[in-house]
Amino acid sequence: MGGKVIGLLGSPLPEGNTAILLDRALQGAADAGCETEKIVVPFLDFEPCMEIFFCRDHETCQMEDEMTPLYPKIRDLDGLIVASPVMTMGIPGKLKSLMDRCQVFFMAKYMRREALVPKEKRKARNGLYIGISGMNLPTVFDGAKMTVAAFFDVIDCRYWGELLIRDMDTIRDIRTRPDLLEAAYRKGKELGASVQAGLR
Repeated sequence: MGGKVIGLLGSPLPEGNTAILLDRALQGAADAGCETEKIVVPFLDFEPCMEIFFCRDHETCQMEDEMTPLYPKIRDLDGLIVASPVMTMGIPGKLKSLMDRCQVFFMAKYMRREALVPKEKRKARNGLYIGISGMNLPTVFDGAKMTVAAFFDVIDCRYWGELLIRDMDTIRDIRTRPDLLEAAYRKGKELGASVQAGLR
């Protein structure tokens, strides 16, 4: 296999609608030839960023918890899928805390001008955002998209694509919508193909 695609699940329901969509997307990436890994973020044991700013001068965070082994995984990935429900018109707290703890990447890139992601990897790293919302409002994903885009930028991952599904309060069970499951699979496979192309 070539290339590593990581999926970050922001939902606390490991068998819920968001998880099902992420699994389909990761299967697509795997079928495109990528190695995949799913991380269920709400189940991780870590603290939010305390703005110690140790990372202003170092490549690591002074806080040691279950975020610590994720830093090299985020640095080395080739593709990233962030899958999350909208909560309070934005990203759920635990996933947002993970993004905030990537201040390590922000400080390296923007303060020290020494990005942690090697230059040769930056152009090829692509990110996919899968979002679901119970509400059917035209602006319901605006806040979450801005947050995900900022996170992708901080970790040198291009905002490559998105799959946004509204009105889940009506749909209820994503398994009743094979078209949406197929869309998630197709997006994942296209992401995987883009990763493979970037590694050539």
